[in-house]
Amino acid sequence: MTLREKLSHPLVTALLALALVLALGCVFHYQGTFFKWGTHRDTLRQASVYGVLACGMTAVILCGGIDLSVGSVLALTAVTFSILGIHRGWPAWAAIPVSLAVGTVCGCVSGAIIALWRIQPFIVTLAMMVLARGLAKTVSGGMKISTAVQSADGTYRYVGLPPVFEAIDSRLLGGNVSVVTGVFLLCGGLAWAALARSRWGRCVHAIGGNEEASRLSGVPVAPVKISVYALCGLLASIAGICQAAQEQQGDPETGAGYELSAIAIVVIGGTSLLGGRGGVGLTLLGTLTIGYIEKILSINNVPESGRLMLTGVIIIAAVLLQRGRSRA
Repeated sequence: MTLREKLSHPLVTALLALALVLALGCVFHYQGTFFKWGTHRDTLRQASVYGVLACGMTAVILCGGIDLSVGSVLALTAVTFSILGIHRGWPAWAAIPVSLAVGTVCGCVSGAIIALWRIQPFIVTLAMMVLARGLAKTVSGGMKISTAVQSADGTYRYVGLPPVFEAIDSRLLGGNVSVVTGVFLLCGGLAWAALARSRWGRCVHAIGGNEEASRLSGVPVAPVKISVYALCGLLASIAGICQAAQEQQGDPETGAGYELSAIAIVVIGGTSLLGGRGGVGLTLLGTLTIGYIEKILSINNVPESGRLMLTGVIIIAAVLLQRGRSRA
């Protein structure tokens, strides 16, 4: 293997991208803020929601698709979980499964339309993105679902935050690791095992590589596609629950643009946007890269507009790198 081939390997590329971002953090550290452990702990916590979304996005992209609805599904789940847990006082064992079912159903609907009617994933998930966001605003009445509950006479009363919210937003290991980070690592490990060590995962890779050849080989293309989008919706719901717990409310506007970050994480990790090549393992490195970029820009007071533009540039650069790698 030549030096060029070694440098173009997805693992090497992902590690170099992370190393470059960390080097930038050492230079633009804003009065030493980047060198404090609390900064890295908060980076992992904030990037975990993106990482959970990216795990689902990895499966979809491996299958040759795309899901633009994950941010809106996250918001819909956050609103649902907050209504059930805060306003209606449902216990965690009831509120969590119902909230997870919301995202899973959204994913199943998108997957069924894509697989059975063979409509482009971009169009279907774009429609689901608008639909889920509209549902989130309708269910919440266009307002944030917080501990302030409006009574029939228009007055507000305040209720306590459910224990499950505090538990998800808590920290472990002496306050050094957040529960949300543990959720992300668990989701990443399970997604990796499913995609890399199961027959279902091999089918996902095969469909992304060549759908027609997979169909002729006896691979159940439609059921696998539906299950991939259902998994993506489920993980978006998990991210939505974590988001609601972190914000201590259900915001129908939350998650806007999160699909962009999830796609950026996946392509930085080396998963091909054409499908069939990649995996969740490198998505973990992509999560760290995007997370540190966000944190470095944040501590240096770069406005959100600048962060969005940089994320767009990163996606284009990663795609161009993949294209060059495929030609090599």
